Amino acid sequence: MDCFFAAVEMRDDPGLKNIPLAVGGAADSRGVISTCNYIAREYGIHSAMATAYAVRLCPDLKVIPGRMRYYQSVSRQIRAIFRRYTEIIEPLSLDEAFLDVSGTHLFRGSATLMANDIRSAIRRELSLTASAGVAPNKFLAKICSDENKPDGQCVVSPNQVVAFVKELPLKKIPGVGRVTLKRLAKIGLATCADVRAMGKEELVKQLGSFGEHLYIRAQGIDTRRLTTHWVRKSLSVERTYAEDIPEPGKAIASLDKLFDELQRRLKKHSKRPIRNQQVKLKFSDFQQTTMERSCNELDKSLFKELMPLAWERGKGKGIRLLGIGVTFKEEDEPAEKRQMDLFATL
Repeated sequence: MDCFFAAVEMRDDPGLKNIPLAVGGAADSRGVISTCNYIAREYGIHSAMATAYAVRLCPDLKVIPGRMRYYQSVSRQIRAIFRRYTEIIEPLSLDEAFLDVSGTHLFRGSATLMANDIRSAIRRELSLTASAGVAPNKFLAKICSDENKPDGQCVVSPNQVVAFVKELPLKKIPGVGRVTLKRLAKIGLATCADVRAMGKEELVKQLGSFGEHLYIRAQGIDTRRLTTHWVRKSLSVERTYAEDIPEPGKAIASLDKLFDELQRRLKKHSKRPIRNQQVKLKFSDFQQTTMERSCNELDKSLFKELMPLAWERGKGKGIRLLGIGVTFKEEDEPAEKRQMDLFATL
């Protein structure tokens, strides 16, 4: 979907369409941008940016709080449209999904025509726009989906794969972030062509197992099937403070509410045995640490014990975020026989 949360808000309130708009937390409470419209993006604003900084970039930016339950309901409507074409759907988030249409006979099996029809149905029925990537595998489809945004479509047929990936910048490969990109640049790698020229053996020598993964992607190869069933492995809750907390004793005051919320969410997973508990702290310089300890049942006192130990890792820095959570034990039942409801209200 194109700027999904912001697009829903602009659809419901046409007065928001022609102004820089963002959905996210307030600037005065350390909020962050969840998404923004394309007018706001012209100012350099993007998701995960601190709202206060976004407002400095664009003083006229209108920031509105998100309506997650409502976005979930719209997402269910979109997914219902997907099901008209295939049942093999892998949601990545509320606004993005992989669809396997290789066994579908609609439009004589043309994935390109199906993607066009899906986008038309979303526009006609929901007054929202979507962009699509059509390709032989997940890796290429993901990249293609970003090529012609907004309201666009990019198609790479099997006989076009080699040409498409040849000069593909490595920054477009999912999982290659800024830090990795700098590391690759130091050894002369900027495009998939550079990777292929270096060769698999040298890549593995310089980058280890990641080098082999990069070499495979540089060929446009991805053999992963769509994942349509999940088992939740962990559950957590967290709070960001309006001002840094100077020491863990004062952060403990937040623990009761977080613990109550964690207990509430765990009721949906009451049959799942717990393997350990964790405390996560994010410090004033945005560095973060997690400390965990094995346990068999939820214990509030254990979180209180872990918090000062985690804080010591920050060498006395203030705390801007506190999170607590649990990891579940692995289950004997195969993952494919259990399904997590992506749209369940937490």
